[in-house]
Amino acid sequence: MRISLMPRLRRAWRGHLGTLAMVLAVLLGAHAWQTRHVPRGPAPDFSALAVSVEDGAALSLAQWRAAHPGQPVALHFWADWCAICKLEQHSVSRVAADWPVLTVAMQSGDVAAVRRTLGQRSLNWPTVIDPDGALAARYGFRAVPAWVVIDSKGRISASSVGYTSEAGMRLRLWWAGV
Repeated sequence: MRISLMPRLRRAWRGHLGTLAMVLAVLLGAHAWQTRHVPRGPAPDFSALAVSVEDGAALSLAQWRAAHPGQPVALHFWADWCAICKLEQHSVSRVAADWPVLTVAMQSGDVAAVRRTLGQRSLNWPTVIDPDGALAARYGFRAVPAWVVIDSKGRISASSVGYTSEAGMRLRLWWAGV
């Protein structure tokens, strides 16, 4: 009885492998399409108003990277009006406890409005303001949430658009540091 069960299980799995391959191809294709405008090579530098610093002070990507020498850093693009961003905010917070993550508040208001949103959500994120989405556009993003990993040499190592799991965030940062 056991012998006859195994061939049926093998046939069933072979039938599912084609479906699994097709689903994987669709997911990879969607990822490639969503990140098609993300620049390759050096990460575009920027300077933007910082929420965590006194009002009016700017923070640049170069300054952020210099504060975390020799390790990869992440940029997390989000918006206060984005429902998916809310879903992944706890993952971002947990990753930010172990890795340098600079968040970018896209089209979410001025410094005071973003500070209020962060406070209401109990988020202690280092954040810069992207009032009109120009910074996100420089990185090739037309939607949020988006995640970018920059390696220790300043090159974009990985990017994603849409919900990214905590494991996915951590793996991308780990891979950039290898």
